[in-house]
Amino acid sequence: MKHTIKIVVALILAPLFHSASAADIEVFACEPEWAALTQELAGEHADITTATTAHQDPHHIQARPSLIARLRHADLAVCTGAGLEVGWMPMLQRQSGNAKVQNGKPGLFEAAMQVERLEVPQAVDRAMGDVHPEGNPHVQMDPRRIAIIAVALSERLKQIDPAHANDYDARLAAFSRRWQTAMSRWEAEAKPLRGKRVVTHHKSWVYLFDWLGMQAAGQLESKPGLPPSAGHLAELKAELAAKPAAMVVRAAYQDDRAAQWLSHETGIPAVELPFTVGGSDQAGDLFGLFDDTLARLLQALK
Repeated sequence: MKHTIKIVVALILAPLFHSASAADIEVFACEPEWAALTQELAGEHADITTATTAHQDPHHIQARPSLIARLRHADLAVCTGAGLEVGWMPMLQRQSGNAKVQNGKPGLFEAAMQVERLEVPQAVDRAMGDVHPEGNPHVQMDPRRIAIIAVALSERLKQIDPAHANDYDARLAAFSRRWQTAMSRWEAEAKPLRGKRVVTHHKSWVYLFDWLGMQAAGQLESKPGLPPSAGHLAELKAELAAKPAAMVVRAAYQDDRAAQWLSHETGIPAVELPFTVGGSDQAGDLFGLFDDTLARLLQALK
C-alpha cells in the first residue's frame, strides 16, 4: 500500500517538477536563422523548436502533425513573414488552435516585417512566378537587418515573458556588441567582392548583395520559383559570354545541376552557400553563417 501511495504522489508531483525545470517560454521558429537569433537573445529562458532545416526550401514545407503539435504549445512563433511561409504556416496556425500565435497577436513575430524590404512589386501577377507582394523575404542575409530584427525580437520576448525582461536586455546588449564587431570585420574582409557580378539560382541573395555592393548578373530560374529550363540556361550562357560574371551561387538546399552545367559551359566557378544556420559544417550559428558565406565567396574569386 505504501508503495502504491508513493507512486501516486510521484505522478502528481512530476508535472510540477517538470514545470520548475522547463524553459519559461516555448518558441516555434519557422527557419533556422530565427531559432539561432532567439537562442542568442533568450538563452535558457526559451525551449526552441525549428520547423525547417537548411536543406529544405522554406517556401515548400509539409504541415506535418508534429509541427502542428509543437505550434499548439508555443508561446511565440518567430517566422520570416512577407509571404515566405504562406504555403504552410497558415495551415499550422489553423490546425494548432493556438490563439497566441495567430496573425495580429503578440505571439506571432515576423522578422521581415521589422525592416525595410527590397523588391516590393508595384503589382503582382501569377505570370511573374513566385513573387512576394510584400517584397523579397530573404532578409537574413543582411547582418544590418539582423541587428534591427534582434532589437525588435528582444522587445517581443520581454512582452511575452516580462518576468525576465532584464535578462533579455542584457543578452541583447551582449549580442549587439559582438555583432557590431563581427560586422566591421566582415565588411573589411568583403571589400574585394564589391562590384562583382554574380549569377544566382533564385532571388535569395538581394540583401547580401545590397550589403556588400555586389551585382546580380541573372538567375538560373527563368522566373522566381520555376525550375531552370534548358532554353533559359542557353540564353544566360550567351549573355555571360558578352558580359561575364565572377561566379554562380546557390543555396545548400537547391539542386546543383543547373549551376554545375553553367559553370562547365562558361568556366565561371559554381559556389554553394549555406544560406542559413546549418547550411554547412561551419555555419553552426549566425556568426558562422556569415563567416563561411564570405569565406566561400572570397575563395571563388581566386
